[in-house]
Amino acid sequence: MQRIALVLIVGLSVTIARADEFDVVDYGIFRTLDPLAQRDEWGLVHQTPNVNATDFAPRNHWRWSYYFKDGGHLVLDPAYVGSMQTALRRQGYYCGPVDGVFSPEVSYAIARLQKNYSMRVTGTLTTPVRRALHMP
Repeated sequence: MQRIALVLIVGLSVTIARADEFDVVDYGIFRTLDPLAQRDEWGLVHQTPNVNATDFAPRNHWRWSYYFKDGGHLVLDPAYVGSMQTALRRQGYYCGPVDGVFSPEVSYAIARLQKNYSMRVTGTLTTPVRRALHMP
C-alpha cells in the first residue's frame, strides 16, 4: 500500500513538473508568465499589457530564486531592473524609459521612494525597497 501511494505521489509530481515546464497548467494568481511581475500584499499579479524591451531578457524561471540574491547582483540583471522601473513607474516615482539600465534617474526614484517610506535615503536597491515595490 505504501509503495502504491509513493508511486502515485511521484507520478503526479512528475506530471505537474512537466506541465509546469511547458506552461500547460495555469494557477491563476499564483502562476504568471513573468516571475518578476509585481505582486501586491494579497498576492495579486500586476502586469502591464504593454511590451517593454526588457520583457525578452533572460530571467530565472522561479520567482523565489530572486529572494536569495542581494541588491548588488540584481541591479546588473536587465530583466530585474526593467521590472523595478515598471514598479517605480506604476507608483509614480519614475518616468523614464523601461530599458533595464540602473541609471541615475532610477537611483533618484529609489531615493524618493525611500524618503516617502521613511527609510534611510541611499538611492540603492535594498530589501525594504524591494518590499515596498512588492518585488522578490
